[in-house]
Amino acid sequence: MPKLKTLLIHKDPEVRNSLREALEEVPFVQVLGEAVTAFEAMELLEAIPYGVFFLGTDLPGDASGIEMAQMLAGRKHKPALVFISDSEAKAYAAFELGATDYLLWPPAPGRMARTIDRLQTFKQRYREVPTPTANYDVDPTPPADTGDEQTVQLPLPDEDQDTFLAALKAAWDQTANRRPEIDKLAVTQDGRTILIPYDQIIFVEAFEDYSYVHTANQKFLSSHRLKNLEDRLGPHRFFRVHRKYLVNLDMVTEIASMPGSNFMLRTAGRTRIELPISRRRIAELKKIIGL
Repeated sequence: MPKLKTLLIHKDPEVRNSLREALEEVPFVQVLGEAVTAFEAMELLEAIPYGVFFLGTDLPGDASGIEMAQMLAGRKHKPALVFISDSEAKAYAAFELGATDYLLWPPAPGRMARTIDRLQTFKQRYREVPTPTANYDVDPTPPADTGDEQTVQLPLPDEDQDTFLAALKAAWDQTANRRPEIDKLAVTQDGRTILIPYDQIIFVEAFEDYSYVHTANQKFLSSHRLKNLEDRLGPHRFFRVHRKYLVNLDMVTEIASMPGSNFMLRTAGRTRIELPISRRRIAELKKIIGL
């Protein structure tokens, strides 16, 4: 009977080790690797038909566990999602996205058994998709020890090693440059997770360690810092015009000269919005728009 291939996704190696130990005696589960970020996990999923993701709600990098669940939402075949968290704050959002379970960590005695029962119910209706074909040149020699944390534990069964090493190599090589194909930003408001299409964002405003995301009709408080959103939205024609503002260039209708060699840009919409442009950024902006 095929086992549910399982990936452990969490920033804390102690949590991953504890999960691995807890799952060792489960006969229908096979732990096949670990990851730290959502992007590593998504790369591995392209090559290995995982049946279960144990994932932290808060992951390093641009995407949280909740956001990764949103990326998976449209897939026909997707793994069961067991969220790991130290609070109940994101439980509602997790179950709204189809979570199989939500574990407060460390779990209370006997609590993991309930998770296993739920996974067994999931397995009864789960049909593993064929292993994707991976066209990678795989170097079977393990990577040199650079001092960085190792996120995968080997050995694996012989029949799984080639596929897993190919997927892991792809994740290491491409995680820094590839982003999931979702052009929406997740924000939380009144206990709900809202997905804002990038093309509806007019600008983003820095606010202490957070930011405000402005659309034509509303503004939303985001937990992302402006620098993080600049990295994420930059490839989608957003530009940092000022230390406090990141603007969607597709929404800009005018750049105006102001007294004192200052500049201001105006955006589209029923309410005209004016944002300052810092002097050191105006030259780069002009180059982007061809002035």
